[in-house]
Amino acid sequence: MEEIIQEVIVVEGKDDIARVKSALNCDVMATGGYAFGEKFLRELKKVEARRGVIILTDPDYMGKQIRNRLTEALASPKQAYLPQDKALYKDDIGIENARPEDIRKAIFRAKPMKKSYEETFTKADMIRYGMTGASDAAERREKMAEALGIGHGNGKQFLRRLNSFGITVEEFERIYGEVFGE
Repeated sequence: MEEIIQEVIVVEGKDDIARVKSALNCDVMATGGYAFGEKFLRELKKVEARRGVIILTDPDYMGKQIRNRLTEALASPKQAYLPQDKALYKDDIGIENARPEDIRKAIFRAKPMKKSYEETFTKADMIRYGMTGASDAAERREKMAEALGIGHGNGKQFLRRLNSFGITVEEFERIYGEVFGE
């Protein structure tokens, strides 16, 4: 039997709603783009209090801006990320282009981002693991971000996400070994 998602998934547009609903048994709300207002946020806060929220925005600049606004406005939404290559069709990047199995994977790996956190990982760790300072650091971060389900970013963003998502050293090292065979 198909698992029902308790939280409401927040996406950007109507095409995203259709794609997510084709992948999961869930309720979905759309921001309608970046211009959503206070009325939408008030409704979303009520939804979050009753059921929880998972944010799944497009893996592009505008999707990041929408995610940041929603995350700032809500108490503790879960974050779900799709890598750009999983949401790409020709030159169009969006959730509406993703395969159902990739959407399911992203949703089931969604995690809440802590607004205050203890620093488990440091810049020195990022250098030691080749996540910064190496010629292939961007590629390595991208692979690890996808495997961890935390969204791709530059070195500073990657470090912040590791810490704010509460990734443990043990989890990081296990996945690092799986990804890089080390």
